[in-house]
Amino acid sequence: MDFIKNQLDGYGMSEQTIVYLSSMIMVLFIALISILANIITKKIVLKTIIHIVNSNRYTWDNIIVEKKVFHKLSHLVPAIIIYFSASIFPSYQVLIEKAAMTYMIIVTIMVFNALLNAFDAIYRSFEISKIRPIKGYIQVANIILFIIGGIVVISNLIGQNPLIILSGLGALSAVLMLVFKDSILGLVAGIQLSSNDMVRVGDWIEMPKYNADGDVIDITLNTVKVMNFDKTITMIPSYALISDSFKNWRGMQVSGGRRIKRSFYIDTSSISFCTQDMIEEFQKIHYLSDYVTTRLNEINAYNMEHQINTDSKVNGRQLTNVGVFREYIHQYLRNHPKIHKDMTLIVRQLAPGDNGLPLEIYTFTNDINWAVYESIQADIFDHIFAVAPTFGLRAFQNPTGHDIVQLKESPEYSRGY
Repeated sequence: MDFIKNQLDGYGMSEQTIVYLSSMIMVLFIALISILANIITKKIVLKTIIHIVNSNRYTWDNIIVEKKVFHKLSHLVPAIIIYFSASIFPSYQVLIEKAAMTYMIIVTIMVFNALLNAFDAIYRSFEISKIRPIKGYIQVANIILFIIGGIVVISNLIGQNPLIILSGLGALSAVLMLVFKDSILGLVAGIQLSSNDMVRVGDWIEMPKYNADGDVIDITLNTVKVMNFDKTITMIPSYALISDSFKNWRGMQVSGGRRIKRSFYIDTSSISFCTQDMIEEFQKIHYLSDYVTTRLNEINAYNMEHQINTDSKVNGRQLTNVGVFREYIHQYLRNHPKIHKDMTLIVRQLAPGDNGLPLEIYTFTNDINWAVYESIQADIFDHIFAVAPTFGLRAFQNPTGHDIVQLKESPEYSRGY
């Protein structure tokens, strides 16, 4: 500054003009230096760092570059130059230093924020992130970072110790508790969800209260984001997963088997004892030949031992078409390539009702993919409906308009029977 003043003094200018011009020249010089420093930092230093990062075998540093941590850090260079140049302007030194320091604090906060986001992204690249998500903790750290940063900025502007401002926040604790109520509840819920392994990213959850039925795609401090199967997105408060009930289908996904639990309703009027012709036909069926032979031998031995008159089907033990049909379905499922052999397989009768006799199939497929599962289930029941008449059984169905038309067209109806 003195050098510039001495140079201007030789032109015969007034002292006020010299001070004004020298200050303007110095401002332009500092601005030029700051611009050059910024260009050198971004064009040379930053590119060198990015080249080093891209050329090594690690991936975590690439994520740091993607989150622009170094880019944000480069903004500190011009601010540092301006801060240390403030003493050149004694009248405005305090103001310039406060402005430059405030800018540096804000940039530092943004750098740490980018670092936290980079750490979260690095953590997500590991499989454990689906089991132990930390995004909620990262958001808490961000909130604390911005609060501390705000306090430091205010203390710098007013020239007070940050501890004095912190002590004054005690009076605002009730207000802060009200403002950050959801965040506090979300933090507690996030800790419980994580420690108890209740839900992970990628889990299929079902929560009818919030119309949620789909995959968890994100777990944050305040919400759990669920993409439903109709591609809509439901946002569930984190603490709702602690206070309310929900279904997690992860057990099914991990087990490798998906349950089929569906009934085939049989018209009870079609249930009967097996005739000799039916038995001979059943013995031709691959899945039933051994069963029918074994059962007939047991039944004949029992009837002979107890001297039962078999002229009447009511006496003694007899084969029924529904019993043979149930065994056929059981053997059919046992030999089905898409049925899980190590899980429960039951074909059972439920209590008969207005819709006939329910024959429930309870088994598990060995493919949990939704589309494949539905295809397997449909194929099984297609076969059951198609094969039931072979056993003399009819599927129960309430009368339809077609049935009434057929009845009206029958000869018995026209004769008034």
